[in-house]
This record gives sequence, C-alpha cells and structure tokens, in this order.
Amino acid sequence: MDAIREIRDTRWYLLLFLLLIAAVYHGIIYDMVMDWERDPNYSHGFLVPFISGYLLWLRRDLVRTSPVAPANSGIAILLFGIFMLLLGYGATEYMTMRTSMLVITGGMVAFVYGYPLLKAVLVPLGYLFFMVPIPYILYDAVAFPLKLFVAKVAVFGLKLCNLPVLREGNVIIFPNITLEVVDACSGMRSLMSLLALSTAYGFMFLKKPWQRVIIVIAAVPVAIATNVFRVFATGFLARHVGRKAAEGFFHDFAGLAVFVTAMVLIAAIGWLLGKGGRNAG
Repeated sequence: MDAIREIRDTRWYLLLFLLLIAAVYHGIIYDMVMDWERDPNYSHGFLVPFISGYLLWLRRDLVRTSPVAPANSGIAILLFGIFMLLLGYGATEYMTMRTSMLVITGGMVAFVYGYPLLKAVLVPLGYLFFMVPIPYILYDAVAFPLKLFVAKVAVFGLKLCNLPVLREGNVIIFPNITLEVVDACSGMRSLMSLLALSTAYGFMFLKKPWQRVIIVIAAVPVAIATNVFRVFATGFLARHVGRKAAEGFFHDFAGLAVFVTAMVLIAAIGWLLGKGGRNAG
C-alpha cells in the first residue's frame, strides 16, 4: 500500500494526533511565536514553516511512492520525545520543550507509517528546528567572542586607512566618537538567518550532499565578513560624519544592506556550486 492511501485510511487517527499536539503544545507554540515577534534575532522563524512546507511539496512524489511499513520501534522515539517534553517542562527549558514536538512527530510517523515515509519527510521535519530559538546562554557564548573578533578586524581595517582609532574589547574609540559593537553587529543575527536560508537553498537547488554541506558552512564566513564590513563602514563614516552615521536610519539601513549583500553572496556561492557540480558530472 502506498503512503498516500494509508494516510487517507488513517486520517481520523492523524486528526486525533494533531488535536493532541494542539492541546499539549498550544501554549508552547504561542510563546515561541511571541519570541519571533519580540526578538529580531529570531524573526526568520515566521518563514521557516512555509519553507518546510515547500520542501515537503518538493518531495511529494517520494512521499507518494514510499512503502508503508509500520515500525513498533517508533514508540521508542515517541517516548523519548515525551521525555524531552517533561524534562523541558520541569527545568523550564524552552528549547527542549519546543523541539520535543518535532521528535514526537517523527516517532508517530515511524510508528504508524514506517521509516521509509519518515525518511521521505525527514528534511522538511528537520528544517523546522530552525524556527526554535536557542537558549541565550548559548547565544551569548557565541555572540560575545564574535563581537570581539568583528571589532578587532574592523579596527585593523580602520588603522590601515590611517584613522586614529583604539579598541577596548568590543568598544571602538575615535577622537570624536565612541562606538560599541553590540549583538546586532556581531554577526549572530544574520548568521542564524543565513544558516536557515542556505540550508533551504541547498535542498531546493543543489543535488549533491557535498554541495549542500559547503553552502551551509559558507554561511558562517559570509555572515562574519559582511558584519565586519558593516562595522568598518560605520566607523569610517562616524569618524568623518559624526554619531548620526551610527544611529537611527543609517544604522538600520546598514543592517538591511549587509543582510541583503550576504544573501546575494550565498546565492552566488550556490550558483557556483551548482555549475561546478554539473561540470563535474
């Protein structure tokens, strides 16, 4: 029996499962969506479910032709997901609670429909991890050294331009102005969004696993390099124009321009990888 017919035959069980998920996770999902709304670092979360849905649609033929082979071992995945939910709830650890929903869904698919169908939907299901905000203890552990690195490299570039500048940690000091490299300029915000977008690009447009790995890895230096340039350009303009070059509209526009530039670079890398893969083939 093919997967589509089996899903139709078990649609009432599937509806019951969705209702149970809604009952258990409605508060957890609501809080997560509010995090997307309040925190610009995670605003890309609004796009993730739609991209996941598109990835699932791209695999519709694979889903349709997947054999149905219910696996009792899927219960183990379900139980592990429930354990994650209880553990996260007891420790008030939101990431564990939120990701448990994806683990439980994967276990349900394996138990009711089998591992062939789970394999077919694994990429869209796994992509949903990008919508889950990471704990700030992990965020800060990465963002702080990134701020120091971005400030150090930007100051090095400013000194090459013969500008009088000093650095103290993540603070850049000019004779007429002092600038602080904050979290928004560290590269973390664009890094998380670029990782999500580069992963989507890889699965949508690249065929070979090595191409997908490279474009995801490329998101890291692209995010860092573009934010180094952002801090360098802000410092250069602030030295000659004044504080208004580092605040308000100019600061926000610089952030948008840097992110657009980063996306263009990721698309260019993807195009080169795709062309290289065809030539290699």
